[in-house]
Amino acid sequence: MNIGSKIEAGGPANSTRRIDGSATERVVEALREAIVTLEIPPGATLDKAVLTARFGVSRFPVAEAFTRLKAEGLVDIRPQSGSTVSLIRLADARENMFLRRALEGEALALLATRNDAALLAEVDKNLRFQKSAMEAGDRPGFHRLDLEFHDLLISAVGFPRMRATVERARLALDRVRRLLGTPRRHALTFAEHCAIVEALRKAEPEAARAAMAAHIDSVMMELEAFAVAQPEVFADREPTTDPLQV
Repeated sequence: MNIGSKIEAGGPANSTRRIDGSATERVVEALREAIVTLEIPPGATLDKAVLTARFGVSRFPVAEAFTRLKAEGLVDIRPQSGSTVSLIRLADARENMFLRRALEGEALALLATRNDAALLAEVDKNLRFQKSAMEAGDRPGFHRLDLEFHDLLISAVGFPRMRATVERARLALDRVRRLLGTPRRHALTFAEHCAIVEALRKAEPEAARAAMAAHIDSVMMELEAFAVAQPEVFADREPTTDPLQV
C-alpha cells in the first residue's frame, strides 16, 4: 500500500486518513490486549493478511499498529521474515522492577508518616476484594485489584511525574505478572500486600519501605526461577546462576 497516496489528496484523502486513524486505534488496542493477556503468546507470528481480514481493515492500519506496538516493546518487525510477538526481556524486567522498588518503597515510607485514614480505608476495601477474588480463583479480577492496590498508594503521594514513571514501568511488566498469575502467587501477593498495609497502619516508614521492597523482590525472584524453567518465552536466556539471587 502506498501510504503517501492516502494523505496527499484533497478531501477524500483526509476522510480516509481519519478512518485509518480510527481503524489503527482499534487494531492497536485489540492486539495490545491480546499480547498483554497472553492470548497471543511471546514468539507467536503475526500474519498481516490474517489480521486485515479479522479486523476488516486495509494493510495500513495493521502495519501502523505493528509500528506502534514495536515502540512499546511488544512486537518485533522483521521485513524479510515477518512480524512476531516480542519475547520477554529479563533485562527489561529487572530494570523496571528496580525502578518500582526504588520509587514505591520511598512512596510507602512517605505515606507511613501521614497517617491517612481515608487511604487506609480504601486499601482495606481493596484487600477485602483481593481476598474474595483469590478465594474464587478469579485471576483477571485479582490482577485488576493488584494494579488498583499499587495505584491507590502511588496516587496518594501526590507526585504526578513519579506516578507516570511507575505506571510506565508497570505496563512494561504486565505480561510478566500474568505469566506468574498462579493461585500460589496470588496468595503470596495478598500476604505481601497485607504486610504493606500493616506497616502503614502502624506508621512505620522503614517497615513500610521494607515491606514494599520484599514484595517486589519476591515477584522478581519468582520470575528468575520461571525463566530457568521456561526459557523459550525470554529473549535473553541468561538467568542468574542462582535464580533466587536478585
